[in-house]
Amino acid sequence: MKETLKKISKLFKLIFGYGIMIVLFAGGLTFFGYVAALIIGGDTATSICTWIYKSFVPIMIKTTTILILFGLLTMYLAGEKALVPSRKSMKHEGEK
Repeated sequence: MKETLKKISKLFKLIFGYGIMIVLFAGGLTFFGYVAALIIGGDTATSICTWIYKSFVPIMIKTTTILILFGLLTMYLAGEKALVPSRKSMKHEGEK
């Protein structure tokens, strides 16, 4: 059972990693879209910004939310604990 959970966790980690990379790249493209609109100006810039904000950004937000779910499932299935100090880090900081 643990082996199956580890395999599922690896698959979810792969999906999470590539998905977040793609969404971050898409976020960078929105930045360049806004910069291009700033340079162009006028009604064309308004339509570019409106298209980015109304059709592209909501898709990115929904995709990111789903990918975060994959990341949380990865941690849960692998038995990882986030934001919890381990004994090694406590000794490293001088605590015993």
